[in-house]
Amino acid sequence: MKTVKEMKARLRAIAEEAKKIPQGDTEALNKLLVEAQDIEAKIAEAEDRAHLQRIAEGAGEGAEGAKNGENGQSADDTATKRGKALMAGNAVKRTFGAKAAITSGSTVMPAHTAGDVKPAFNEVSSLVDRVKIVPLAGGESYKRGFIKGYGEGDYTAEGADYAGAEPVFGYAEMVKTKITAYCEEPEEVAKLAPAEYDSMIGSSTEVAIRKKMNREILYGVGGAGHLFGIFHNPADAAEDIIDRDTDISVAEITENTLDEIIYAYGGDEDVADAAVLILNKADLKAFATCRKKDGNKAYKIVNHGNTGTIDEVPFIISSACYAISKPTTAADAYCMAYGNLSHYEMPVFSDMDIQRSAHYKFKQGQIAHRGDIFVGGNVAAYNGFVRVKKGAN
Repeated sequence: MKTVKEMKARLRAIAEEAKKIPQGDTEALNKLLVEAQDIEAKIAEAEDRAHLQRIAEGAGEGAEGAKNGENGQSADDTATKRGKALMAGNAVKRTFGAKAAITSGSTVMPAHTAGDVKPAFNEVSSLVDRVKIVPLAGGESYKRGFIKGYGEGDYTAEGADYAGAEPVFGYAEMVKTKITAYCEEPEEVAKLAPAEYDSMIGSSTEVAIRKKMNREILYGVGGAGHLFGIFHNPADAAEDIIDRDTDISVAEITENTLDEIIYAYGGDEDVADAAVLILNKADLKAFATCRKKDGNKAYKIVNHGNTGTIDEVPFIISSACYAISKPTTAADAYCMAYGNLSHYEMPVFSDMDIQRSAHYKFKQGQIAHRGDIFVGGNVAAYNGFVRVKKGAN
């Protein structure tokens, strides 16, 4: 059995070992953390026993003194004499001794705080990392041309004009928009908290910005100060980049739903490949639990966190999507999109700027964290995605 001194020495050694563990080796770090917590518990137990022993010894001495009283007299006689002396105006002297106290701050009730902060579940879709990024530092706008369709040749009589076959062009406008996030923390967190609360709060601004970007890629309303989302429809149907008449409606996910989506995408001459399905996790579950008439699963799902495949068709989960499988989703709400992710372009006009400042609200002792980025975004290919709406039951 190791002594308390030896166990404390081992704790110091663990701290030194932890410094040498490479970044990302959470298994080795957790192993040291478990050992350290076990040692701390043993030290606390040893100190608790020693403290209780001192309390017990003090209680024994006090009981003996109460039995004998002062000068060998009973406690009642001693109290009577003190009362009479006080009434006569005389001073009374008593031996003062500190009593042992047990509080929540003592070792009898130890309080321990972990040295790290457990993150929440992932709240950022990888969609923002998979669309086409166009670096344009310092720019103000970006315009992408695309072909909406080709002409067709025709028979021509001798000496007559050639048949017109001009391709039809379109343009996707993307203007600079500003997306920001801001939060505050009291200075006590940075100064007193043993865990990495300060760094976690600072990084949360980047998470918040990326969450907004993911939502806007899908549902951005366009115009000044906004991204154009995949599900956006211009006021004038003639300006559609995704022809709204190509949208499909799905009332519920069945064994044929994936085929309906795949064969609705692309032109009439081929079946497009390298496409990705963007959907809500609830709809992914509906695919996974869908059964054929014989009771077998209709789809083979392979999960890799935020991504995976449905019958070898890649998917990305986005919580921004409405779910067809949820009864609360309104009819005609856009729920899924299927297409080549490079067909959505996001010009980045600045780096993401994350700052920390203790000057604003200095009097209140508040530390501010803020982040911002200037980006644009729009579908950059005609009918670059097929969109799936919630159909009426």
